[in-house]
Amino acid sequence: MSDGKVFTPSSPSQPPAPAPQTVVVHSSPSFWRSWMTRLLLAGLGFSVLCNVSMYSSYHEYFAKTEGPTERFHSGDEHAKDKIVVLTVDGTIMPPFTERLIRQIEHAGKDDHVKGVLLVVDSPGGLVADSHEIYHRLKQLGEKQKPIYVQMKRMAASGGYYIAMGAGPEGKIYAEPTTWTGSIGVIIPRYDASKLADKIGVASDPLKTGEFKDALNPFRPMTDNERKLWENILDQSFQKFIKVIDDNREPLDADAVKALATGQIYTADDAKEKKLVDEIGYEEDALKALQAKLGLEKARVVYYRTETSVLEQLMGGSMHAKPSIDPWKLLVESTVPRAMYLCSWLPALPE
Repeated sequence: MSDGKVFTPSSPSQPPAPAPQTVVVHSSPSFWRSWMTRLLLAGLGFSVLCNVSMYSSYHEYFAKTEGPTERFHSGDEHAKDKIVVLTVDGTIMPPFTERLIRQIEHAGKDDHVKGVLLVVDSPGGLVADSHEIYHRLKQLGEKQKPIYVQMKRMAASGGYYIAMGAGPEGKIYAEPTTWTGSIGVIIPRYDASKLADKIGVASDPLKTGEFKDALNPFRPMTDNERKLWENILDQSFQKFIKVIDDNREPLDADAVKALATGQIYTADDAKEKKLVDEIGYEEDALKALQAKLGLEKARVVYYRTETSVLEQLMGGSMHAKPSIDPWKLLVESTVPRAMYLCSWLPALPE
């Protein structure tokens, strides 16, 4: 040490102190807590759907059935007297049958309904359904509500059968391009016995009687089976003949039988053979019906069947196709169906 000074050795330069940092720790829920939350939410959602479904079913069960809703079609919208247009569109089978019957019943209860125009655009359908609709229309006519018929593109077989619900006093109009007729009965059946022999399939059902599998497609039909089904067909056929004979004054039973070959008739041929009365359009039939009723003014209406709350929740449309069960489809396709139908194909379930 000299001069009273203290020597301090130099040191390398120090880096600046780092800035303080914030550490964020994310805590994730445990595995069981996550799945428990999901299960509770799923259970809650399922519970809500069940409660809504049960409430809807309860409400529909105890609610008073008001029938279909009415919509304006044409004519004088302020007139009290009404003509109802009932439409038969497509194959005659459930659930269409029930909806149409409800509409027929609704028209019968309405004192302001003075007449009905039945608009048919159908190739026919099930024998039982066709006759049920015919029966309900006859009941409606007995309530002093005359029925006229307007045939559209096709009014064949069962479509012609229900047109007889207009009765002897009802007029039948066909459009110039209408196809009608096809008077007869069919039980669709394929004979796949030769194909079964080729691929090695043998039909050996366990049954309790000779005729239990009388329409089995995997073997030829026996003579006894054919006689059995011919008798069943003939009874439905004779009912068809009688329905026309009872309700078409220009035709007797022999004339109907001569026409009942199963063939289609054009509008011109149908008029010539007295299966229909006039060739014209819907407005022509409505005008003629209003004149028959003696109404100076009439409000023409039609009915619409509303979907239920449950149907709206489950898809919003009655036409939504459900998932197809192949086994159910196979079983239902083998069910015998006597049909007033203008078709050579067997009826398959929807």
